[in-house]
Amino acid sequence: MSSVQGKEMSDTSIKAGNPELTKTRDKPKKLQLLVTLSGKQTMTYGLIGALVFFGLWEVAHLLTAEEAKRFLPSPLSVVQALITLIQEKDYMADVGISAYRIFGSFFIACAIAVPLGILMGCFAPIRALINPVISGARYLPAASFIPLLLVWFGPTDSQKMALLVLGVVFFLIALILDNTEAVAKELIEAAQTMGASRREIVINVVGRAASPAIMDSMRNMIAVAYTYLVIAEIVAAQDGIGAVMMRAGRFLKVDVIMAGILTIGIMGVLTDIVFRVTAHYAFPWNRKRKG
Repeated sequence: MSSVQGKEMSDTSIKAGNPELTKTRDKPKKLQLLVTLSGKQTMTYGLIGALVFFGLWEVAHLLTAEEAKRFLPSPLSVVQALITLIQEKDYMADVGISAYRIFGSFFIACAIAVPLGILMGCFAPIRALINPVISGARYLPAASFIPLLLVWFGPTDSQKMALLVLGVVFFLIALILDNTEAVAKELIEAAQTMGASRREIVINVVGRAASPAIMDSMRNMIAVAYTYLVIAEIVAAQDGIGAVMMRAGRFLKVDVIMAGILTIGIMGVLTDIVFRVTAHYAFPWNRKRKG
């Protein structure tokens, strides 16, 4: 007890004798660990980050030689090109087609990955049987399947959606497997003690406990699906954002190409917001745990 009191008195003496040290220790830091920002603060930082990005883009455009400015258009030029596409080129129809391909293929990938990943996480024989194939398939580039998919499906929507499914499904299975294995074993043991059936444990215990993490995995993987969108739409495509960008590339319309990239970015951000809001209200217990 005396040693603790002596340490406190010593610290007090050091602070009293060194006002600068006291000021430094008491001053709040700009970056603190394990601090949660409010919604207003998050929006403020996000807005600042966006302004910095577009500001650097504008500076890069201004510093580019006059004869090369067409290859690095300003943010305003890209926005104007986007508005022109919407008003004069029926661009929203292409956006709708791309959205259909993204969400349709992602739904198919989830319908395969979610039950398979949960079953692999719950039952070791199923995991031992399937996991080697899944692990190997993750290293196969989805774009390498394009010739094969063209042979099987032709230049159709099915070919493009199949490519998007292949780009996502194997990674999603692996993530959901990890999410399932992370469920506390005590929950399963408690359910077994209370007489729950195997089906009830898989669906009502493991499935519900892993749901927030599975939602996060799905949110991350749909971003990967967006990265494959242009690849899927540049091969024998007549519509969609990727087809618009490819046609613009033939005529060196860089502002239209960047307008397509901007469109995909906006769609991705909106999709991410939808996933976050859905998870916020669908899993209130997880919200309280995180808080």
